[in-house]
Amino acid sequence: MATSKTPVPPVGSSAGLKREIGFIGLLWASTGSIIGSGWLFGAKDALQIAGPAAIISWVIGGVCILILALPHAELGGMYPVSGGTARFPHYAFGGAVGASFGWFSWLQAATVAPIEVQAIINYAGHYSFAKSWLVIKQTAAGPQPTLTGSGLTVAILLMAFVTAINFLSIRKLANVNSAATWWKVGVPLLTIFMLAVFNFHPGNFTAANGFDPDGVKGILSAVSTGGIVFALLGFEQADQLAGESKNPKRDIPRAVIGSTVIGVFIYLLVQFAFLVALPASQVGTTWKNGLYTAMTGPFADIATLVGFGWLASILYIDALISPGGTALIYVTASSRVSYGLSRNGYVPVVFEKTNKAGVPWVGLVAAFVMGCICFLPFPTWQSIVGLITSASVLMYAGAPLALGVFRRRLPDEERPYRLPGATVMSPLAFVVANLLIMWTGWGTDWKLGIAILIGYLILVGNRVFKLNPLKPQMDWKAAQWLPVYLVGMGLIVYLSDFGPLAHPWFPLYWDIVATAVFSAIIYYWAVHVSLTSDEINKVVHSAVVEAEEIIPQSS
Repeated sequence: MATSKTPVPPVGSSAGLKREIGFIGLLWASTGSIIGSGWLFGAKDALQIAGPAAIISWVIGGVCILILALPHAELGGMYPVSGGTARFPHYAFGGAVGASFGWFSWLQAATVAPIEVQAIINYAGHYSFAKSWLVIKQTAAGPQPTLTGSGLTVAILLMAFVTAINFLSIRKLANVNSAATWWKVGVPLLTIFMLAVFNFHPGNFTAANGFDPDGVKGILSAVSTGGIVFALLGFEQADQLAGESKNPKRDIPRAVIGSTVIGVFIYLLVQFAFLVALPASQVGTTWKNGLYTAMTGPFADIATLVGFGWLASILYIDALISPGGTALIYVTASSRVSYGLSRNGYVPVVFEKTNKAGVPWVGLVAAFVMGCICFLPFPTWQSIVGLITSASVLMYAGAPLALGVFRRRLPDEERPYRLPGATVMSPLAFVVANLLIMWTGWGTDWKLGIAILIGYLILVGNRVFKLNPLKPQMDWKAAQWLPVYLVGMGLIVYLSDFGPLAHPWFPLYWDIVATAVFSAIIYYWAVHVSLTSDEINKVVHSAVVEAEEIIPQSS
């Protein structure tokens, strides 16, 4: 087993970027991304799908996200570079895999902002001037507020506003986000206390059609399509901004793990408070079609019904700050991911352009355009949750694969945070990612497949038309498992209990076994054919050390 040392990416500034973010800025960047529109809508949508058993769904989702976050904590400390999640697989497997996971990463980051904007508009529907922005339509998941023509116009204007703020320096942006996040943490805690303590209805646990109306399938579906995993996304923001961290080796692992723990704790309490505070008149005979499902501002509506008008007013303000802050940081992240992709040679070199404040502005414009496009096929908050969830966990799947490679090829490399039991946790994280993809269901995953194909067309076009002078090697040998993985997962989802077949090949529980076995095969195959230690040295050196300016680290 090779043990040669690989050049560690510099902890100085990336060319054009400035290292100005401290630990609190990183922690709040991740926490602020986690606590967005998910807390305003996730509890309602999860209850609609799984009934009171949604609490179990949140526990499952929280455990899954923590398992996925831990590999990112180790990798973020090892490789503190801008757009880290898009670059870890590149270091481990070379060009073809790096380009693929880079696209997954950008797709995830660029599609979060529009869903946060939709959340703002949903809560704004409380005001008379905004009622024309939404109309309630019946969907497969039940009644859902849907954008109208005027609502679409407002959504585009809000996207433009969020994008414009991102043209500030990263220090100013981090300060704005940190201030917003203190609010974003405080308001949910206040809401939990007021609703759960003063409006406790234990009978809700067995109301309507029972505690778990759709059984295990409903519980697992809520994890992916009920907004649970979506709500807990965001821990990776510390990795994405690592190229602008003052002390990345110390701060990034702490920020990744700390934000995940904070988010899981708050969301569990949020679901509990929503369930026990829901008035009986809003429940109805089934959880899927109760009167509460038509609420455009679930927590504010409950606060109004129970006589806490002052709390409802705070929640309507929070409905601007919480989703707005999350949209803000994800637009930031998407521009840094595209910056990193360009540094690796995958997308046009124009994405490396920065303004005087050190902000990669071309990536901001691209994120704005992508966000506006998303409003067209996904006019409801719930309709885009599944797509973002699948894209996110597909992106997350690259980290445990890369970690397995580095533990095998670079066992003596410096690791500021060393994940305990990585030989077990790393493949487990890969299995968890694929289970989440399956639970999202075929109806969403086939659309993700189309988005993946579009990404490959963009990557090929960049290479054919020579839009970036850097031409990374594709390293096809190290990527031989990738097409089998993508196609195989698609087939498993299609043939599973979460697919369209009336009589699935893999019924419930057996689909979990099939996914776990397939994931284990892909994981060990990928690690076995990955780049050698010398090849990793070369990739890291060419992609990072030569491309990034090394300056003294800020203290």
